[in-house]
This record gives sequence, structure tokens and C-alpha cells, in this order.
Amino acid sequence: MIAYHFPPLAGSSGIQRTLRFVQQLPQQGWQPVVLSAHPRAYERTDSALLADVPVSVPVVRAQAFDAARHFALWGRYPGALARPDRWMSWRFDAVRQGLALIKAHRPAAIWSTYPIATAHAIAAELAQRSGLPWIADFRDPMAQEGYPADPAQWRSFDAIESRAFALAQHCVLTTPGAERLYRERYPSAAAKICRIENGYDEDTFAKAESRLKQQEAKPNATPVLLHSGIVYPDERNPTQLFEALGRLRALGAITPGDFKIRFRAAVHDALLRRLAAEHKVEDFVEIAPPIPYADALSEMLQVAALVIMQSSNCNDQVPAKVYEYLRARRPVLALTDPQGDTAAVARASGIEAIVPLNDTEALCQQLPVFLRRLRDEPAALVASEAAVSSASRTSRTRDLAALLDTIA
Repeated sequence: MIAYHFPPLAGSSGIQRTLRFVQQLPQQGWQPVVLSAHPRAYERTDSALLADVPVSVPVVRAQAFDAARHFALWGRYPGALARPDRWMSWRFDAVRQGLALIKAHRPAAIWSTYPIATAHAIAAELAQRSGLPWIADFRDPMAQEGYPADPAQWRSFDAIESRAFALAQHCVLTTPGAERLYRERYPSAAAKICRIENGYDEDTFAKAESRLKQQEAKPNATPVLLHSGIVYPDERNPTQLFEALGRLRALGAITPGDFKIRFRAAVHDALLRRLAAEHKVEDFVEIAPPIPYADALSEMLQVAALVIMQSSNCNDQVPAKVYEYLRARRPVLALTDPQGDTAAVARASGIEAIVPLNDTEALCQQLPVFLRRLRDEPAALVASEAAVSSASRTSRTRDLAALLDTIA
């Protein structure tokens, strides 16, 4: 299993997909062997999740560097060192180590996962040289219109993607929109394409709930609406949200103390501070630093409501965090295009509060409605139990095991 996103990397919910597959596949009759990157390649690390990696699972960390941090002079580095991504150096030792792992463990299949494109480049070379069947886990689309913005990087993405659809036995996506996109792009490979959505880990949530029960209840304070995770300037553009908050404050529709939106581990803190100051809504915004994953889940379980943010240019994607929000069983406000896959997941889960993130007028109209319902009927804003039970990582792992069974 080839994955850049693996403990001790910190700051990305993408870690959870590979980690829970590795943790749960043995219960489905499959023994993983992990090929990941040296921790020096990670901008931030956190050893907490290393305890969740089964001791029976071999983990090899090939030499890897981050071009932006390790090869830059005066803040600049050659573009060739960032194609397909800043971690392309990982490929060289990973192929060497991967061949050694194949010789030592005789695996039945190779599995690799995006969003680091180099992982698929490594898998393609190992699959060609070993003859082993390969499952390419794309999660979200790779080469898209306008992404990556750099033409040379886009071509490298396109080449890796095309090679995967030519060589892999299965190409896995996480959303209906991504499936549809790739069936249209690669019609001759349509039979290879399938979907395994993201999910949540029940054991981790159960532990978080148990810890909360042992803590003293905190007195009621200002209701917190939590967005947990990165606020991308384009893919989760918060501009119109802040515009709406500013208008509502000017109209007297909201006042300080009514609520706060907490942005936890947003990364782009300067953008949020600038928007809050520009629209004079600092009293309604809290910018909070990253915390360990277990603490992040505990926070989700305690806040008044959870906020999804997804721009319309990502209609074929669903943030992995959404499934954790469903499991938290807290009221959810989905700020996303009603026509996109994120809205479809929310709607199918019984979440009715869906408002376009890029529509200031709609936000001005619907935010007060959500706040009123949050006060008067919060249970009506929570995901259905059927949706919660179907979204577990255990269910997703069974899907992957079934796929592996078809090629073993």
C-alpha cells in the first residue's frame, strides 16, 4: 500500500483513509504492507496516530524531500523538482524499496493513493516491473480544467493519470461526480472505474465520547459553529460568507454573543483575519490552531453546530471531514453548491441546511434561519441514523477487500 498521507504526517484528514484501511483489512483476510515517505518530507508531524498502526504491519519509509523546504534557494526552486509534485524525490528510493518489499513479502496486489501524484507514479513503475495487479485510489480527480495551474505540472498529472487508467486493474473514486467525469474521459476504461467513499472510524469516535463522559460538563457559552480543517482560498473560498456576516451585522440581524464561527486548523489564517477585519465581524470569528486528531473529534462532539465549506468548482468532490461530521451527530450547516456531490451526501443524510458558499444573498437569507432552528429545533439539523451507520470506515474497508478479492 503506497501512501504519502500516513502517520506521523499531521494536518490532513486524508491520512484517515489509508490508516483505517491498514488497520481493518486484516479482519477481511488481507495483510497490508505499507510503503510511505520519510517523515522529513512532512511539513508537520504528530506521533499520536502512530499508535493506531497495527504492530503486525510492516511500514517502510523511503527517502523523500519537499522541494519547497529542502531544495529552495532564497525561496525559489526549479520547477522540474515539483513535477508532478514537490515530493517527486520520493519516487526514486520508493521504487527501490518497493521492489525489495515485493521480493520479501510476495504481495497479491499493489494499491496506491492520491492526492500526492507521485504515489501513483511509484505504483505504475512497480506494477510494470513486477507484473502485479494494481488498484489506483484516485479519491478526487487529478488533472482538471485549470488545475494544476502550471501547464508543465498539468501535463505531468495528465500523463500519470493516463498511465494509471491504462495499467491499473481498478481505478477508485470517492464521489459520483468524479466517477462520471472519468467514465467520460476514459470510455475504454469505464469497466475499471468504481467508487469507495470516505467515512469515519467508529472506534476513534467511541473513545472520544468516552473521554467526554469522564469530563466535567462546561457551562453554556456563546454557541460555536465549527469548521474543522483547511480553508482553501479557491476550493473553500470564504469571501461571500464574510460579506454576508458583515451585512447581517450592519442590519442588526446578528449581534456579538449570538454565535461564533470557529475556524480550526484553517492554515490560511491571514486570509480569514483580513476578511474579518474588512467586514467588521471579528466578534463573530475565532481562528484556532491545529490540535491532535482525537481532540479534534472531541471538539466536533461538543460544539453547537458543524460547518461544511465547499466551492462550486469542487462539485465532483466531497471533503472527507463530512463523514466525521455526520458521525458527530451535531447539527450541520452545509455551505456548498446544492447541485454538487457534497450537497448530495448532505441531503441523502437528512441534512436540510444547504446554502451556496458563493452566494451572499442566499447566505444573508439562510444564516438567520439556521441560527433560529439551531436554537429551537437542533435535532432536526442532525444526520439520520441510517446515514451514520452506512458511512463507517469498516464498511468502506469491506468494499476495498471485495475489490482485492476480484484480482487476487
